[in-house]
Amino acid sequence: MNLIQQTDVLIIGAGPSGSSAAALLRQKGYQVTVIEKQHFPRFSIGESLLPQAMVFLEEAGLLETVRDHAQEYAFQFKNGAAFLRGTQRSFYDFTEKFSAGPGTTWQVRRADFDHLLAAKAQADGADIRFGHEVIAVDITAAQPLLTLNDATGVPYQMRARFLLDASGFGRILPKLLDLESPSDFPVRRALFTHIADGIVDGDADGSGFDREKILITVHEKDHRAWYWLVPFADGRASFGVVAEQDFFDQYRFDNLEPEALLALFKRILADDPSLSQLLRNMQFDTPVRTLVGYSANVTQLFGHHYALLGNAGEFLDPVFSSGVTIALKSSSLAIPLVDQVLRGETVDWMNAYEKPLRKGIQVFRAYVEAWYTGEFQDVVFSEVQNDKIRRMISSLLAGYAWDDSNPIHKNARQRLSTLAEYCRNGRLPGQAVEAE
Repeated sequence: MNLIQQTDVLIIGAGPSGSSAAALLRQKGYQVTVIEKQHFPRFSIGESLLPQAMVFLEEAGLLETVRDHAQEYAFQFKNGAAFLRGTQRSFYDFTEKFSAGPGTTWQVRRADFDHLLAAKAQADGADIRFGHEVIAVDITAAQPLLTLNDATGVPYQMRARFLLDASGFGRILPKLLDLESPSDFPVRRALFTHIADGIVDGDADGSGFDREKILITVHEKDHRAWYWLVPFADGRASFGVVAEQDFFDQYRFDNLEPEALLALFKRILADDPSLSQLLRNMQFDTPVRTLVGYSANVTQLFGHHYALLGNAGEFLDPVFSSGVTIALKSSSLAIPLVDQVLRGETVDWMNAYEKPLRKGIQVFRAYVEAWYTGEFQDVVFSEVQNDKIRRMISSLLAGYAWDDSNPIHKNARQRLSTLAEYCRNGRLPGQAVEAE
């Protein structure tokens, strides 16, 4: 190998958390090297952004470049979330929320979105090495030492004053450093693709469909299963279904070949009359993909001169589109601390990073768990709608899971159970949830 290369901060992965971290570090003048195994643009799911993410994109100097390219890449303006269960419909407008901050965002093709963020970080001076791969990591020395392969497979080494893992589902450091911890979520599978949705604009077909909102549909025969429909601005959409494996087994799920996955997806869709009617003109024109057992956790989010960002640390579930927001939040929290370390200061990573980040994740977790037990579904589809509670829930759905002033975040699981019980009984005293 050649001489060991040196950088201030090495980031593994050029997705949203990696690119935002790189941009934030470049604002502070640090030398940043990003190692990305793939070549951009590349396909990824997680296309429905949350308004809270706009705060973090602006902080990193990335929001303007997304806004400038929104029309070019058919990013769809988004102002809320709509829900469908049989004949029941509900929606939340993110501009009518409890928390301060942006109430709108976009639904994006991640290939284009992630490429834009990475290109802006590069323009800001980050050295992003596409097609390079991390082979080994040594964190025993004063500074982390990484063994890498370049785009042609030639190995080289690099030493960094600090190391950030933003590798997402690749989870490089958790695997290499034995940090992985089993998720306590049931194992679920997702089938997904991009489609030409063929949906009639507005209410012309009586569907009430709104392209400015993500549509989450509960499977009519099994309320543990749900579909996402994320519209883009050019008549296309991201479409997926999520459920536990026993649900898929009912549909003779027997292999992972593209044709079999497509046939499976069609059988599942046919069992939901409302969604089938909405998508009656759709065209499956992109291969169907699948992920299974994607929920993940780790024993710790930091160590000696390293930290984990975004999905490299913990991924919950796609139901409320929290992944990109958590990724960007992690970068926002971590980079000021990395700056302190590089300036020779002592940092309490547990209290300054891990606990604050996990606090918001736990709020998301409470609502994800309650979605699958049916409690949050009962709230969403309840005919009893209290304006104050709707605004608090709208804030959560908009990504403001770190807003301590939102009463439903305190003891979130318990308060959600209480709220669901009131909704089932047809009465909703605000004091039951709003009381401190």
